[in-house]
Amino acid sequence: MPHLILVRHGQSEWNLEKRFTGWVDVDLTGQGKLEACKSGEYIKELKLNIDYFYSSFQLRAVNTLKFIQDTLRSNTKPIRAWQLNERHYGALTGLNKNEMSEKLGEDKIHEFRRSWEIKPDPLSRNNPYHPINIDAYKTIPKNKIPDTESLKDTYERVIEYYNSDIHNKLLDNKNILISAHGNSIRALCKFLFKLDNKKISLLEIPTGNPLLINLNSKQEIIECKYLDKDRAKNLLIF
Repeated sequence: MPHLILVRHGQSEWNLEKRFTGWVDVDLTGQGKLEACKSGEYIKELKLNIDYFYSSFQLRAVNTLKFIQDTLRSNTKPIRAWQLNERHYGALTGLNKNEMSEKLGEDKIHEFRRSWEIKPDPLSRNNPYHPINIDAYKTIPKNKIPDTESLKDTYERVIEYYNSDIHNKLLDNKNILISAHGNSIRALCKFLFKLDNKKISLLEIPTGNPLLINLNSKQEIIECKYLDKDRAKNLLIF
């Protein structure tokens, strides 16, 4: 029975500042590092052998995985995939969520954040926050780097990668851990839990709380739970 563990990175510097982060490459806060270490402790209690470790290209996910692997004392080389990056928030990138709610209205910001197909205006490619101007993404083909994304766009790149690189490993009964982001994990959950476009907007993904998913031979979920029960969110599946 393969196990899939999804971990949203620990609190980032821009989580703390309530800014739209997207593809900007910010690091973890002190609390975020503690959340990552605690994630490692919860995973260690499972006594599972993790065969593959994945993260996005982004520092907050990369470092979350590093803390987890250090806690597990695992030397397995992680696989980094830009397809697991956070959703690109376009022209909202870097702006304060509370200030934009006051300016545009809470309903409009909620629509930008959680609707399935609506995307913010594109971010100028001259903006220093645009991914083409960030060193971490220099190896990604420029035609693959977005100017803005909807959740649907994020879903399509995440699930294409999952089906091409991760799915077969689970079929081969391998245990996999993915360190990623709120929206890339939300995309995976939509696919795995078979959530509709409306329900996915209700799914909350807490930082630094491992989500354990146990699958049968048909890739059907037989168990799904957050390891830190005190910080668990409704999974909308059971």
